Amino acid sequence: MTKFNDLNLNPKVLKAIAEAGYETPTPIQEGAIPAALDGRDVLGIAQTGTGKTASFTLPMITLLARGRARARMPRSLVLCPTRELAAQVAENFDTYAKHVKLTKALLIGGVSFKEQDALIDRGVDVLIATPGRLLDHFERGKLLLTGVQIMVVDEADRMLDMGFIPDIERIFSLTPFTRQTLFFSATMAPEIERITNTFLSAPARIEVARQATASETIEQGVVMFKGSRRDREASEKRKLLRAIIDAEGDKCSNAIIFCNRKTDVDIVAKSLKKYGYDAAPIHGDLDQSQRTRTLDGFRDGSLRFLVASDVAARGLDVPNVSHVFNFDVPGHPEDYVHRIGRTGRAGRDGKAMMICIPRDEKNLGAIEKLVQKDIPRIDNPLKSEAPKPEAAAKSEPAPAPEKAVEAETGGKDRAAEAKGRKSGDSKGRSRSRDYKGRDKVVGMGDHMPSFIALSFDERREQSVA
Repeated sequence: MTKFNDLNLNPKVLKAIAEAGYETPTPIQEGAIPAALDGRDVLGIAQTGTGKTASFTLPMITLLARGRARARMPRSLVLCPTRELAAQVAENFDTYAKHVKLTKALLIGGVSFKEQDALIDRGVDVLIATPGRLLDHFERGKLLLTGVQIMVVDEADRMLDMGFIPDIERIFSLTPFTRQTLFFSATMAPEIERITNTFLSAPARIEVARQATASETIEQGVVMFKGSRRDREASEKRKLLRAIIDAEGDKCSNAIIFCNRKTDVDIVAKSLKKYGYDAAPIHGDLDQSQRTRTLDGFRDGSLRFLVASDVAARGLDVPNVSHVFNFDVPGHPEDYVHRIGRTGRAGRDGKAMMICIPRDEKNLGAIEKLVQKDIPRIDNPLKSEAPKPEAAAKSEPAPAPEKAVEAETGGKDRAAEAKGRKSGDSKGRSRSRDYKGRDKVVGMGDHMPSFIALSFDERREQSVA
């Protein structure tokens, strides 16, 4: 069995690895590290949670251990699709480079330009950035990429989903042709394959497991759900989510709940908090400091439920996530694999459950085709709680006295209103009666058809109810 000591890494890097408690590299690390140390371009394809981050940070630290950075000219560049993933990569560098004198800078949104400019001006060995913020600094004349020796693109398929491919191509064009490129992705969409063919030179291709496969340690399931009415579907779906969580009981120590839209993230988190669940949202529109606090709380166990958009689906390493709940079926099948990959990490057991409404069944079929297996259907826990029809009829409360009176007098009131509309008042305006019986001028003239006024009256009655 291969050990880290067999991979020709810098002794100071090996010391940091040992202190972190690691001895044996993962398959992607075992394949990528030797090729990177040889100076070759690397194309790494592996499912989430397989240790891709260390497979490029470890050889980068070894290669950069000698040499010195110049002002505004970083020696290496790591591109990440999200702020959280970039911050996590920076933490990895801190862990493995603590015995090596290397400087780094993190360029992400939500942080002051002034602080980032100060770091770049001093010169950095490792620059970790999201594409947008990197180009902002470049266009302001604060950064030169002509000194980049090693360039890493992490989670390339997520870059594609977020529309960063044009930015990636531009950044490639700003770096030297002689750079070494390490390119990592969980899937190989045609657009990504085109980029690798264009910008990588005879890369060492390391592919671990089948493309877009989920870990075998994750128990999967889906609840097929249809709302009683379209306008009640969202609230009933949230009720179903709470029932699924309750059914898991103490087995659900913590969980990430994924929604497709940022607005739904906020609504679901607010709903869970209203019903006594310890939950907080995280998505791209939140302030960076709030996102960081929320993630830290989830990592240290002070927050039980993290309600997230796909900003949290890729690459984030929270080791002990017991459950993943997909409140929505993801629109891209690959996103399903990345979402459920937040649980069952490093060989642990995990559970992933999903709610599927009728209009999402096509997306569910695409996911099952991608993972090459049927996702087991789970019984709706709310159905077992539903009362029998006879019991429901017996327990149904009698109508309130005011509503009974309304039912009895409704016909008389409407007849009186129709009569008022025919006769009209002295100014040619018809009269109607509101839900409390007061006269009310409608103001549409005596030519107004009676059915229009009736529809207005019914809407008023509904809004009051």
